[in-house]
Amino acid sequence: MLLRRIINLFRPVKVTKANIYTLTADQRLQGKRIVVTGGTGAIGQAMAKRFVAEGAKVLITGRNEEKLRQLAIELGCEALPLDVTRVEAFSEFLSQSVEKLGGLDCLVNNAGVSLHETFQTVTPEGFDQQVATNLKGPFFLSQRALDYMEKQGVKGHVLFISSETGDTADIRPYGLTKAAVNSLVQGLAYLYAEQGIRVNALAPGVTASAMTGFVADGNLACSYNVNGRVYLPEEMAEVATFLLSDASGCISGQIITCNNANTINARWKSS
Repeated sequence: MLLRRIINLFRPVKVTKANIYTLTADQRLQGKRIVVTGGTGAIGQAMAKRFVAEGAKVLITGRNEEKLRQLAIELGCEALPLDVTRVEAFSEFLSQSVEKLGGLDCLVNNAGVSLHETFQTVTPEGFDQQVATNLKGPFFLSQRALDYMEKQGVKGHVLFISSETGDTADIRPYGLTKAAVNSLVQGLAYLYAEQGIRVNALAPGVTASAMTGFVADGNLACSYNVNGRVYLPEEMAEVATFLLSDASGCISGQIITCNNANTINARWKSS
């Protein structure tokens, strides 16, 4: 057994890379005014960069003001600090966002947190933190944004960044909040359909980010994903761009799970 372990130490590590394909930027979001929460995270940055390239005016949020300012310069977008757990700050935040962007067409609820607990290690404090960030904050920020869109007659879009965990049974606060988000998406889509406002969710599989611990320019090998690798933030940004564009005008109330059917419960699925 010891000899086998020593031999394994000297075996070459298989490095998994990815070839991804994106559409050429073609002003698909021309004229759109988009707020992206959690804009300093990997997926948030990728979405903001793509939205700007597609002609949108973008405002990113986050709690790290210095990083937020630097990213805004790099990406060519606006920025406002926001802690999505501070519901009392939302009205003022949206007023400032509308002023900076000249209006609001799309809200992307991207900010999120996972503490990676087991059922036995969940604490009340950790439970509350994840519910406040992943569910309560997006709920009330969407409430304010949808109120603005309805009063202004904007045929806008609210996009939630959910997770593949929302498709499955779970015993952790993170998964429970994402399942609730998926339900909220469908309810809001039905509620606002007659006003021409769309609500959808993008649910990534395991994607390279600080939350998952995978680095986009490192080894992407991931046995959990059916494709054998983690997904890249740019892949999620590509789908988000389509969902916010007018090309997806017939899509509302949908949770677009981006994991190559990993969570499909097929009868013949092997354990």
